[in-house]
Amino acid sequence: MKRRVLIERIPAPLASLYEKATRLVIESYYSGVAEEIVSRFKEGALLDLGTGPGYLLIEIVKRSPLIRCDGIDLSGRLIKMARVNARKTGVADRLNFEVGNAAKLRSEDEHYDMVISTGMLHMLKDPVKMLRECYRVLKPGGEAWIYDPARVSSQLDKERWKASLNVMEKLSYLLFKLYLRINPPYTYRREQVEEMITATEFKEYEIEDEDKEIRIKLRK
Repeated sequence: MKRRVLIERIPAPLASLYEKATRLVIESYYSGVAEEIVSRFKEGALLDLGTGPGYLLIEIVKRSPLIRCDGIDLSGRLIKMARVNARKTGVADRLNFEVGNAAKLRSEDEHYDMVISTGMLHMLKDPVKMLRECYRVLKPGGEAWIYDPARVSSQLDKERWKASLNVMEKLSYLLFKLYLRINPPYTYRREQVEEMITATEFKEYEIEDEDKEIRIKLRK
């Protein structure tokens, strides 16, 4: 298999591009994911890995007053955006955003009822470490839901998004396109995901393939 160049943290010059893209798919993507999560998980503590600008967590807590969420991301710039977005939406009292590494969580053992992640798994240098951390911080019976890659690009009105970019963002976008030529988007196959899971303590799991997105549901 061709060796991939992995960048686990969204570079600062691309953060605003990513924020604008995710903002445009709140209704077409994040709302649906939030509905699915809340249909299963109605109260307790939830952790979002690779939270970005926080739009998914905002949609989740808007749907249930009994859920409290933590979101972590390696990008300090995106975490600042997430905090601003939470304040603007009026849900900051139930959301906590911190810079953090999904492969080395600061949370104590068995702290969360649910862990989620959208679009991060394929960017990790060692995804097994992240899955093991999910197991560690989950309470017995807790679940980890991983969507990868997130269907942001397929739901995005690209012309509207490009029109919203300023000069520096357009330059960053051109550089990003060059990066994608060298390192095309990657999706794990089912057998690769199963191999990762068998390297962890998770025994119960489901894997779904849907429209170029793989969904992994793990139960502790």
